[in-house]
Amino acid sequence: MTATIIESRLRDIGGFTVRRLLPTARLRHVGPFVFFDHMGPVDFAPGQGMDVRPHPHIGLATVTYLFAGEILHRDSLGTTQVIRAGDVNWMVAGRGIVHSERTPEDVRARGGRMHGLQTWVALPLADEETAPRFEHHPESTIPVVRRAGAELRVVAGTAYGASAPTRVLSPTLYVHARLDADAVLEIPAEHEERAVYVAAGTAELDGQPLAAGTMLVLDARARAELRATQATDAFLVGGAPLEGARHIEWNFVSSSPERIERAKSEWKGGRFPKVPGDEIEFTPLPG
Repeated sequence: MTATIIESRLRDIGGFTVRRLLPTARLRHVGPFVFFDHMGPVDFAPGQGMDVRPHPHIGLATVTYLFAGEILHRDSLGTTQVIRAGDVNWMVAGRGIVHSERTPEDVRARGGRMHGLQTWVALPLADEETAPRFEHHPESTIPVVRRAGAELRVVAGTAYGASAPTRVLSPTLYVHARLDADAVLEIPAEHEERAVYVAAGTAELDGQPLAAGTMLVLDARARAELRATQATDAFLVGGAPLEGARHIEWNFVSSSPERIERAKSEWKGGRFPKVPGDEIEFTPLPG
């Protein structure tokens, strides 16, 4: 039934540790998801916080979803938006956008926990050069589906008869499943490519043990049941297969290596737009 088991790898970004699941050498994407980071949990002391300086993207949509804490998002469209636990930030980079992610000053002053997921969704070929845009969806607007022992929040796309407000560009599965101990959840087969990630707790997928920090990728359209062996936070992600290969280098995603090289040259040459309110610092091109 299962195709691949992925163990998270630790990476340091912006002064704190993330658990990275995608991409890997074994698996480049699940549906449109080409990047999957589990951020934290990290407890910042007063005066400390997250500082991801302005950096560019092309060819993707970023999805930010928090369990705890706050992040101040600014981008080159002029957006200034604080995301809090349960909210969804959906940013379509398209032909190019720049953004920064920092701990708000009031939160930084008192310190506190930051914990969440950052994922990237590759855009369909026809939309790789679309105009950039940003959406913020408060927690109150995210659909919640309840099953026995389960609360299912549909973060993006469609699942369990519900549709998220995020304006996805291809069929997408992104669900936060909060499961009580011994709860059993059927994984919907409406999406061809699917994976289950256990963020906290432990579970079994058709008898296959899943520890926290582990992702399990299902065979296409296979029926499967997830059983929580203790109170568990799990995520279902996936969707329609990509129409072809995607190249990822630094913060750039594209079907064309030449397009990525052009984006690198534009960033190095200062030809991307600035982020209003965060114009001074920037993230240099690696290497």
